[in-house]
Amino acid sequence: MSAAKKPTGLVAATFTPLTTQGEIILSEIGPYIDYLTQKQGVRNIFVMTAPFTLLSQPMNHSINGTTGESMALSVAERKKLAEEWCSKAKGKMEHVIVNVGCLSLKDSQELASHAAEIKADAIAAMAPFFFKPSNADVLRMFLKEVASAAPTLPFYYYHIPSLTGVNVPVRDLLEDIQNVIPSFRGVKFSGTDLMDFGLCVSYSPPNWTIFYGVDEQLLSALVMGAQGAVGSTYNYLGSHINKLVSAFEKGDLVEARTIQFKLQDLLKYASKFGFDLGVNKQLMIQLSGLSLGPPRLPVKPCPPADALSIAHKFQSIFPERDQSELNT
Repeated sequence: MSAAKKPTGLVAATFTPLTTQGEIILSEIGPYIDYLTQKQGVRNIFVMTAPFTLLSQPMNHSINGTTGESMALSVAERKKLAEEWCSKAKGKMEHVIVNVGCLSLKDSQELASHAAEIKADAIAAMAPFFFKPSNADVLRMFLKEVASAAPTLPFYYYHIPSLTGVNVPVRDLLEDIQNVIPSFRGVKFSGTDLMDFGLCVSYSPPNWTIFYGVDEQLLSALVMGAQGAVGSTYNYLGSHINKLVSAFEKGDLVEARTIQFKLQDLLKYASKFGFDLGVNKQLMIQLSGLSLGPPRLPVKPCPPADALSIAHKFQSIFPERDQSELNT
């Protein structure tokens, strides 16, 4: 939990490799990590998390977070996956943040304790979304109990109101939170309320990281002071979005806007196909060549032809020449 370990930059919200029968494929995680580090320049991962939310169209999800399908997995499966991600990422990834959020407090605590045992770099938890916390005080109490199961690990609140239905302002939650949760180190803010986001950034001490989780408006969040970004599109767009972040840091807003507009163009096109988890996962397979399999039911698999159409759009917006330049 030292300042040297503070995560910044892009964080890929990883997909979970599954067979056509819905069983997890641990052997694909090593190649997945190599793909992220070598092809996309992404060295931070958020394991078993939920995807971004398109502003133009609601997303249909099963949350683990969703990109990793966590809520469709058993606690035992989530442990196996976390172990494999942490093991294979050692020496290759800078940070492995494990989402331990569950509907059950006891399950969340079990996963948090396990994450400490396997030497994850940090943990995160979303608000429970069946029996919902009614206000910031109750949500703070819930998160305190989760974090207490792994007191040595940095803890992040995962705010995604479009999926949880918990619209507690994050700034209210943060009031005095480090006295309540000493291991608290920031927020994954996957909401579109940039005022609330800005208030969180202005309130946060230097040792926190306020991540932003809505890929298509990342540049707006960078202007507001985001120190990092978590997203599913960074699995296959990481090299380009790294260039966006670099351009912003150099003060080249024209270049940063150009890349952000390209991402928005891609997502607008993808939304025609109902850009849910199934479509997003199939697109990742198409672009990466990894064997990630279909999503687990009840999420509907994406017809390969739809993903191929989006992949063609991707190549027209982000030509391979640009890709090779970004990887050099």
